[in-house]
Amino acid sequence: MSGTSTTIDDVAERSAAGTSPQGSRVAVALPRESARDHASATREGFAARLDEALAATQATLTEHLARGAARASTGGRPVTDLWTGLADQVGGKLVRPRLTLAAYLGLGGRDLQEVTPVAAAQELLHTAMLVHDDLLDHDETRRGRSNLAGATRSRLAEAGIDDSRADVHVQAAALLGGDLAIAGAFELVLGSSAGPGEKLAVTGQLVRAVQVAVAGEVLDVSGPLLAPSDVDPELVAELKTATYTCVVPLRSGAILAGADAATCALLETYGRALGVAFQLVDDLLGVFGDARVTGKSTLSDLREGKRTLLLACAYGRAEPADVALLDQHVGRADLTEAGAAVVRAVMRRTAAPEAVRATVTRHLDVARTAAAELPAPLGRYLLDLADSFADRAA
Repeated sequence: MSGTSTTIDDVAERSAAGTSPQGSRVAVALPRESARDHASATREGFAARLDEALAATQATLTEHLARGAARASTGGRPVTDLWTGLADQVGGKLVRPRLTLAAYLGLGGRDLQEVTPVAAAQELLHTAMLVHDDLLDHDETRRGRSNLAGATRSRLAEAGIDDSRADVHVQAAALLGGDLAIAGAFELVLGSSAGPGEKLAVTGQLVRAVQVAVAGEVLDVSGPLLAPSDVDPELVAELKTATYTCVVPLRSGAILAGADAATCALLETYGRALGVAFQLVDDLLGVFGDARVTGKSTLSDLREGKRTLLLACAYGRAEPADVALLDQHVGRADLTEAGAAVVRAVMRRTAAPEAVRATVTRHLDVARTAAAELPAPLGRYLLDLADSFADRAA
């Protein structure tokens, strides 16, 4: 597996910077009258505007969280601690705001006061999803550092409260902190300078994001109760990841820019395909990746028995003896690295990784086709993003 571009955020940031899948920087255009120079100048100009809008979005997020913490101060230390813990988990590469801003700017939008609160709302909703997802998975770290639950446990430990007494408070912090983030996303949209119709439409997109992601989480959590052949991993990826990560941010930016129905449909197609491709690659890296690079354990998905496309392909192609090996090791909470190596060997024998990569390629081709029909520079930006994902899956 490639050791680069380990998250959708990394890939999106590199694409916005005008970097090809191989990492070469797009040259700044010189003042000559050629189509290539004009395209380069357009791309560089778009990247600069996107960076400016991202900085404004980050400022909007920071202001929102500071305002919330100030309001909460009347509730005392436990409430302010919750806001502080939530604020510590917000941020990163801001891929969802980046997609919102790219759609808005790429389709003619110009008013940052209109779009930055909506872009910030996408990131706050993402934070809520992460906090609640970690709660469901009983995880207290994310990418090598304490998440909201973990930070709460550490703070309670410093106060002399042992784990058995702290558990309920840790779980409550994750549940309520995620709720705060969801409510904050809607509050941010209300603060946009967009017209009432546009704000109502964007609010509808946020509602859709939450409802669809919940459906995906339900399918994901219940998956280990079913045989691998009885789960549709691509549907789970679409519901749990693609809609709120790609589709809703893109459509929200397009709505604010006044895009027509045909453009919104293209963005829907693109976002669904890219989001599913991302999740399938993420599942692949969850078994065959380098944890030092990805920040994700290569044992947790196997211990959980997560019903990924990778696992479904392995079971579907395995000989009876290999099926027995998968049954023996997959889903064991005490799975060791030696046991995981046995599972990986079965997956390689069945060419399951290759089957997943072929499916990823199919989805990326769909994304590229949709992006090619969008106006420049948005279409070019989204094409670069899809190309970068192809490199990640290699």
